[in-house]
Amino acid sequence: MKLSHFVKGLKHGIPIFLGYLSVSFGFGILAVKSGLSVTEAAAVSLFNLTSAGQAAGVGIIAAGGSLAEMVLSQLIINLRYSLMSLSLSQKLDKSFNLPRRLLVSYGITDEIFIMAAVQPGRITPWYMYGIILVSTVGWVLGTVLGAAAGTVLPAAVSDALGIMLYGMFIAIIIPPAKKEKSVLAGVLLAAGASAVLYCFAPFISSGFAVIICAVAAAAVCAAFFPKETADTVKDGEGT
Repeated sequence: MKLSHFVKGLKHGIPIFLGYLSVSFGFGILAVKSGLSVTEAAAVSLFNLTSAGQAAGVGIIAAGGSLAEMVLSQLIINLRYSLMSLSLSQKLDKSFNLPRRLLVSYGITDEIFIMAAVQPGRITPWYMYGIILVSTVGWVLGTVLGAAAGTVLPAAVSDALGIMLYGMFIAIIIPPAKKEKSVLAGVLLAAGASAVLYCFAPFISSGFAVIICAVAAAAVCAAFFPKETADTVKDGEGT
């Protein structure tokens, strides 16, 4: 039983492995360009496992930011994973005790969450171990290959390949932005706030700039694009 669930998780993680391999290649190049070694870049990918958080973290490191900036930026950027974990906890098998929950929480990424959430029935620990293992290997391996390539490739080639990570962010943003005005507004507000801070407040470090832009855009969107609850819809239908 355990072996079959583990193998199933490995198989379902192969597409994620391939996607992570290519995307983390770009992060590896970005990391060495920011002054990290191949080993340090691999360690960041192994212990963080979040593309947006890693990109922001490397930027803060390169800019000589403080530990407070790092902690706050990672907290804000990665806060969504706690919500994913809460949602996924409703599908967990009874064999998920506290140590297993803590172990699996390490590997809850956007792609792994989606793959696990769409599975029929309950999710077993061994299924999660399989999908997390193969996905993590892809992410770390791609980082190592990208970081190693970044140390030997010409600067022009490294710069071109380094855009891969930002291309992934754009690819993630565009589909929901087409469907939801709130997402598009949030992206534009954050980009606009970033430009304003860069031009008129250059004394603010890049780490705090990310925090300010993210919180400001989220606050404005929450005020002007509130999510309708069941009670709100019911009241609207009655008027």
